[in-house]
Amino acid sequence: MGCFFSKKAKRKGISKEAKTEDQKQQEGEETKQYSWDKREKIDPKDYMFNGIKDETIGKVPDKVAGQQFVIQECENCNIYIFDHSATITIDDCTNCRIFLGPVKGSVFFRDCKECKCVVACQQFRTRDCRKMDVFLCCSTQPIIESSTSVKFGCFQYYYPELASQFKDAGLSIFNNTWSSIHDFTPLTGETNWSLLSPDSAIQDFLPLPDEEELKGVRVSTDVNRSIVPVTWGQRQKKSDECCLVVFFAGDYTTANARKMIDEMVGKGLKLIQTKEVVMKAEDAKRVFQDKATDLIPLLEKGPVVALEFNGDGAVDGCQSALNDTFTGTKVFVSESKESASRDVDSFYNFADMQMGM
Repeated sequence: MGCFFSKKAKRKGISKEAKTEDQKQQEGEETKQYSWDKREKIDPKDYMFNGIKDETIGKVPDKVAGQQFVIQECENCNIYIFDHSATITIDDCTNCRIFLGPVKGSVFFRDCKECKCVVACQQFRTRDCRKMDVFLCCSTQPIIESSTSVKFGCFQYYYPELASQFKDAGLSIFNNTWSSIHDFTPLTGETNWSLLSPDSAIQDFLPLPDEEELKGVRVSTDVNRSIVPVTWGQRQKKSDECCLVVFFAGDYTTANARKMIDEMVGKGLKLIQTKEVVMKAEDAKRVFQDKATDLIPLLEKGPVVALEFNGDGAVDGCQSALNDTFTGTKVFVSESKESASRDVDSFYNFADMQMGM
């Protein structure tokens, strides 16, 4: 019996399908392009510093552009990543000074010692590290594991591209839990971490870059110019009076919050903590209580930015600043010293639960 598909037909079909790309080009046939064919080829070596000693090295803005980065086995180096990235791992580094621009995911230090770092990230973790000083901006609770003599301070740094890099990495400058450390492997009777002195200056830990290309980034370590507001964190408060100020979403929310911070810190108050978070109507009712009705419509525009100030006269000072500077801007501010503590506790209890979800 004959076969439905003849051998001749088979050979013809296979021949047509089996043409090489060169044959197709010679015969003038168009080569089909897939999306992955059009992607720029990435060389992992362009996103790695490995085995470098006694040098100043780094990446200027737009040279990492959201890729993963690896730093390993470097010794006595000044390292600067002036760009945003996906994740960064730092392994087996000794006596290095390291700046890491905004990291969308995690920063993981492993087997490092005697390093001084400035880091902004979503998640921060160390394992088997010792004698590290870290100026940190971290959206979630920082974790140390099997690490000793780790000291933390608040991130403070500026260069022109840094604000947009925070946005590209999906990080808020107002969400910073730098001082809320979780020690995964605590030892009875020993403290593996501590907080740096509030007057610690970045330039005493991490020098400005001296390499020609990196010098062009226009870095400033002036605490008053820091992209991230410098907060007091979980250090002992100086006063029993606090005040909660909440700005609602709009075109100038960040600018207004920064202006408020500058004015209040200039008057001697301490900025304890900040938070940027989305609120719903039921959240507003719990936090703002009898003022909630007027504020709920504003929540539809986007997340709120909350500031906690501490110091004698904090409530009167904040109210005066808002009346003098922010007329026409809808802002929540604590009404009295007695209600302020409740305001702060209600808002940040809600915010912590929201961030933890």
